[in-house]
Amino acid sequence: MSKETITGAEALIRSLEYNGVKTLFGYPGGAIMPTFDALYFHKATLHHILARHEQAAAHAAEGFARTSGQVGVCLVTSGPGATNTLTGIADAMIDSTPIIVIAGQVATPFMGTDAFQEVDLVGVTQPITKWSYQIRRAQDVSWAVARAFYIAKSGRPGPVVLDFTKNAQTEMFEYEPAEVDFIRSYDPYPTPDKKQIKKAAELINKAKKPFALVGQGVELGNATEELRIFLEKADIPFGSTLLGLSALPSDHPLNKGMLGMHGNLGPNVMTNKCDVLIAIGMRFDDRVTGKLTTYAKQAKIIHLDIDKAEINKNVPVTIPIIGDCKKTLPMLTALVKRAEHVKWIEGFKPYEKKEYDKVIKKEVFPTEGPLNMGEVISAVSEAVRHDAIMVSDVGQNQMMAARYFKFAKRQSIVTSGGLGTMGFCLPAAVGCTFARPERTVCAFMGDGGLQMNIQELGTIMEQKAPVKIIVLDNNFLGNVRQWQAMFFGHRYSFTQMMNPDYMKIAAAYDIPSRRVIKREDLKDAVEEMLNTDGPFLLEACVIEQGNVLPMTPPGASVDEMLLEIK
Repeated sequence: MSKETITGAEALIRSLEYNGVKTLFGYPGGAIMPTFDALYFHKATLHHILARHEQAAAHAAEGFARTSGQVGVCLVTSGPGATNTLTGIADAMIDSTPIIVIAGQVATPFMGTDAFQEVDLVGVTQPITKWSYQIRRAQDVSWAVARAFYIAKSGRPGPVVLDFTKNAQTEMFEYEPAEVDFIRSYDPYPTPDKKQIKKAAELINKAKKPFALVGQGVELGNATEELRIFLEKADIPFGSTLLGLSALPSDHPLNKGMLGMHGNLGPNVMTNKCDVLIAIGMRFDDRVTGKLTTYAKQAKIIHLDIDKAEINKNVPVTIPIIGDCKKTLPMLTALVKRAEHVKWIEGFKPYEKKEYDKVIKKEVFPTEGPLNMGEVISAVSEAVRHDAIMVSDVGQNQMMAARYFKFAKRQSIVTSGGLGTMGFCLPAAVGCTFARPERTVCAFMGDGGLQMNIQELGTIMEQKAPVKIIVLDNNFLGNVRQWQAMFFGHRYSFTQMMNPDYMKIAAAYDIPSRRVIKREDLKDAVEEMLNTDGPFLLEACVIEQGNVLPMTPPGASVDEMLLEIK
């Protein structure tokens, strides 16, 4: 069978199709124009979403990847088009999100001459990608795309960048699709050490007060059911990291809530009381551990992770188990004994009551004053029966959404965890609607984060993407203001915001909207939003100087959480 002679640009599009891509996000420009021209003839099979900014295209690819389990793809031009994606690439790297950013590049003869819109993209992105590669010949396209997909989605997922020179896009060659399932020196799925698993099981079987820390790695490894079986057999209570919150349902009897700086009181305090700490698919981020010198010093620590680099990076562990938790969890479960830890689990209740009385009741069920963020988020969660995909931005809105939105299904939380990217929410939510069109997507953001990528209302308008936008408007950069109040003598240095009329902006984009100020109008406003087909913008005018509590102050131990700010 003779091979077809086609351009490198056409080969790239066919290679995307060969790797199962049906949706991609991007923005055209000079150096990538031949590829966009090739894309024109594949409209029936490839749905390209035109973002309004390249950063937003990268975040949309992230949202798509997080909720579909597939690789998100982003297609942009060279120079500023490529550099605009850097925040999305870095975000995907630290949060282990599989995306591929394909950027145009000047033709090979012009490289190094400071040609128009030339940037050394490979050099810039190497520290923030799993792999960054420049395609200089059309004949390398199939191999490069196949390798990119393999690297992005295998092992610990992450971003890949393909820098596609213009001459490689226009060159003709005999095309043949490629497959890559092995790379020398790259071991994405380490073989679990059975001896270590046996030691870990023995430790768990002797434990009187075991506690598990559940991270996003469980979701990435499609091991949520394996996790449930393990925890239930050994009767181990657990807390979740921010990105691990939807690994198991919020109402699971062993689920004790969120870990970390603004997490729940019980799991944080009990971290420093347990005798065996089992970390599963999490990386001991500083926002989870607090002061390292006092973190879980009384406990033997077992760490299950697919990435060897995470072992002993921040917290020294007793028994490391390196491997895919889809495999390691069942191996561990087979060796642990069925147990009951009734008294230990009962020990969480006083902390739960204390947090409810001092924090949750006031935040979610106030009887007077302005609306609270927590009550708005809780009202939305109740209205969707905890069944929606929750996307959040960064700041107080993120922490409040993580605390008060509840989850019934996996792959239901999408937020910028490690990088803390303001402006992430709106475009990421767009990506979610294309990944999971059958699910409701609720996007919670502050007035600051919305305005960082507000142009994506244009993408929502054009695509009629059914994003339910909830703007928690407090006229402040709330999280920074809270820190200024607590640690900088209430000196609110450039955190108060003068905001536009969001109702007028929504109307300009033909997006239905409503502003809610009074508590008695909240339920009806939420119902109107959810009953409206397509996108909707709900502006909730919340208390201006509210605070996210509990809080572990920076430099404090995880069991030194503040329940009030005096």
